[in-house]
Amino acid sequence: MDISVVIPAKNEQDNIRHLIEEIVTVLTGKVEFEILCVDDGSTDLTYSCLAEGLFPQVRLIRHQKSAGQSTAIWNGVQHALGRWIVTMDADGQNDPADIPAMMQQAKGLSSNTHFCIAGYRKNRKDTAWKRWQSKIANAVRSRLLKDETPDTGCGLKLLPRATFVLLPYFDHMHRYIPALVRRLGGQIVIVEVNHRERKFGTSNYNMWDRLGVGLVDMLGVMWLQRRSKQVQLHRADE
Repeated sequence: MDISVVIPAKNEQDNIRHLIEEIVTVLTGKVEFEILCVDDGSTDLTYSCLAEGLFPQVRLIRHQKSAGQSTAIWNGVQHALGRWIVTMDADGQNDPADIPAMMQQAKGLSSNTHFCIAGYRKNRKDTAWKRWQSKIANAVRSRLLKDETPDTGCGLKLLPRATFVLLPYFDHMHRYIPALVRRLGGQIVIVEVNHRERKFGTSNYNMWDRLGVGLVDMLGVMWLQRRSKQVQLHRADE
């Protein structure tokens, strides 16, 4: 299996089916792939839309209660069969048409053990308020973590499954995947991707999610980075 597309979905009944149709259209005939949809405790008809079995490429995982986006992604990856993992948001704002270009970048990094191809939504189709929140959050995170990633909040990423399973798991870890991959000595490649307006539903995040809780998480990631350096120095002295 070449690609496992992992999609965490919560209350996206009006978006998820069309997104899967797009992914199937883009990838069919190009690679061997599967789509793992993780219904994270939806209270609408998201699970019913996925359970109809219209797409043989789809494997469905269901959380009876919402566990958060990071847990949904982590759980999907644990069940994934693909050599590479592609993560995407379920709201339809990520464009599956960008996946082939990311795959080409990944093929050029075959000699690297660990890497992450990270999407950059240069022309975001969100409200000015949401863009401002993300700009501040990205600036603070980049300064503290030095992950050289302008848009770590972009859900569209590609990395080896073997890399992902080595990343430390914690709530909200999906926002820090580039920094965590760099901690392993991995390479980060930034690719500009298309970003689309959300047609249906509302975002599950607010200002507190992006900044308040994020500051606590960043302190934890900084500790992990320092701990990794200490372990490397210790091994070098042995």
